[in-house]
Amino acid sequence: MGEGNIVMKRGAPIVACLLLAVSVVCTKKSAPKHRVILKCAHSLDVTHPVHRAMEYMAESVAEKSQGRMQVKIFPSEQLGNEKECIEALQLGFLAMTKVSVAPMEGFVPRMKIFGIPYLFRDGDHYWKVLKGPIGRELLLAGEAKRLRGLCYYDAGARSFYAKKEIKNPADLKGMKIRVMNSAMSMKMISAMGGSPTPMPWGELYTSLEQGVVDAAENNTPSFRTSRHYEVCGYYILDEHTRLPDILVISTRVWNKLKPEFRRVLQEAVDESVEYQRTIWAQAEEDDLKIVKDAGVTVTVPDKRPFRESVECVWEEFADTDIGDLIRRIEEVK
Repeated sequence: MGEGNIVMKRGAPIVACLLLAVSVVCTKKSAPKHRVILKCAHSLDVTHPVHRAMEYMAESVAEKSQGRMQVKIFPSEQLGNEKECIEALQLGFLAMTKVSVAPMEGFVPRMKIFGIPYLFRDGDHYWKVLKGPIGRELLLAGEAKRLRGLCYYDAGARSFYAKKEIKNPADLKGMKIRVMNSAMSMKMISAMGGSPTPMPWGELYTSLEQGVVDAAENNTPSFRTSRHYEVCGYYILDEHTRLPDILVISTRVWNKLKPEFRRVLQEAVDESVEYQRTIWAQAEEDDLKIVKDAGVTVTVPDKRPFRESVECVWEEFADTDIGDLIRRIEEVK
């Protein structure tokens, strides 16, 4: 397959959108002579806290650059699914994308670390790692693949939801459970006895409704904004993984930006992280109440049997680079 065909298979409209990742627009005399437009795509609904944070970032970029740089956001898989958007960044067809770290595993193997189940002790431990040397190291780990991480957005803890109650790993046996296109997610579900079934986010509602899959797993805001609670009446807060969302820019685009624009973009991104963490915490609280009020049974299980069921996943990475990262993360106080 030629390079130009990798992200173009959804049809002519996408071709038009992705011809240039960065547009330089000549404007009227009263406006700046040149305006850089960065195209940014993601898969989330426009009501999602992460999308709202990216809108905040885009507004800040415009303000800080005095209108000379603009971030144009394409939500809801308008320009392709997460894997397609990552590939588009590598080719320079797209400037930025927000994806979960899970599909990044296929491009940056060290991202597998986030898929280690029950690795983070709690939210405080998680953010100390992300904001520290390890987090920064991982953001830049994909530069050789033309992928530069700009920040992490909070995506909470992922938990199971299904049409039947799940009390322990034995209840997952034989269940078809939707996972992201992530080797680590599939290993975890298999270790627990389930049948991992990768599929795009946009196909999941119908697949749950029609019984193509029996269950899925995600954070509370995604469970609510996707309306999956309409077809899954049980939500079990086992909090097996904390997979941050990551905002990524093509190194082809980043390297062409003026130093001033790089500074403006990074400052706006950093500010949007703090904004997103605030609205995320509120969204988790509000959305949990919404799904409960809609009739969903929400339970908090004993996590010990779940942790014990995935010990084999931890053991698999002994004496490897991922194993070393596990050790370093556990040492963060």
